[in-house]
Amino acid sequence: MARSIYTVARFLQRKPEDGKLAASCLLVSLFPVYEIFERLAYYGVAANLVQYLTTVLHEDMVSSVRNVTNWWGVVWLTPLLGAYIADTYLGRFWTFTIASIINLLGMAMLSAGVIFKDTLFPSSCKGSACDRPKAEITFFYLSLYILALGAGGTKPNISTLGADQFDDYNQYENKLKSSFFNWWFFGSFIGALLSTIMVYLQDNKGWGIGYGIPTIGLFVSLIVFYAGVPLYRHKPTKSQSPISEIFGVYKKAFVNRRIKISDESSEVTLHELEPKEYIMTAKRQLLHTSCFK
Repeated sequence: MARSIYTVARFLQRKPEDGKLAASCLLVSLFPVYEIFERLAYYGVAANLVQYLTTVLHEDMVSSVRNVTNWWGVVWLTPLLGAYIADTYLGRFWTFTIASIINLLGMAMLSAGVIFKDTLFPSSCKGSACDRPKAEITFFYLSLYILALGAGGTKPNISTLGADQFDDYNQYENKLKSSFFNWWFFGSFIGALLSTIMVYLQDNKGWGIGYGIPTIGLFVSLIVFYAGVPLYRHKPTKSQSPISEIFGVYKKAFVNRRIKISDESSEVTLHELEPKEYIMTAKRQLLHTSCFK
């Protein structure tokens, strides 16, 4: 408890110059390195996955498209779980840390399975009509879903972790936050654009090169990201589940549904927490309006 109080106090007492230093570190490490290579790795796999399944694993077109669609669905659903774990239990930094390792593991397994497939999964049949060993197919899909599981923890937390480096109550840092997100999304689009090069390499230079380059880049980007850990700000996790808080609002609204509030007395009768509660829990105080109370 004392450590959490100290962390929050240190967060609130940062000077604008300190915020600028932390923001600069994030812009250097997260934007040009991690986000670019993360998008490069994801789209480099996803954009040409049907081609790999049909030409290398010899799946029919219908099965390969169905399998790719299922994988896409898992990739975009797991962030719901990752965000919940971060907000309720581990916090954004540790959720991202664990998920980034899982993400890198999945990408490394995928690359290893492609580069060393003839060594790891030898097959006596070399023709294009031959079925690949079941162990190879299982290993490939296991790698894909490990990659999807890791993405579930990194996608919802890395950008919000970047936003945590800026104090919303400080005008100077609030402007820096807008600049941070501009560069953040620019880096995301650059990574997606560069993935087209990976597709070319996969089709013309080999699948091992096309998967190996993003894997190495992802590893290097994590080293750069964790080099800046001493400068990062860490907001405390919530003591209550976000889902419990959401349903608590509906419960209170139902219980108090017959209470009538006049416009003149709204500022007095509306429920509000103590100011220190907002400081200690990093919650935001909503402004009272005639439409939103």
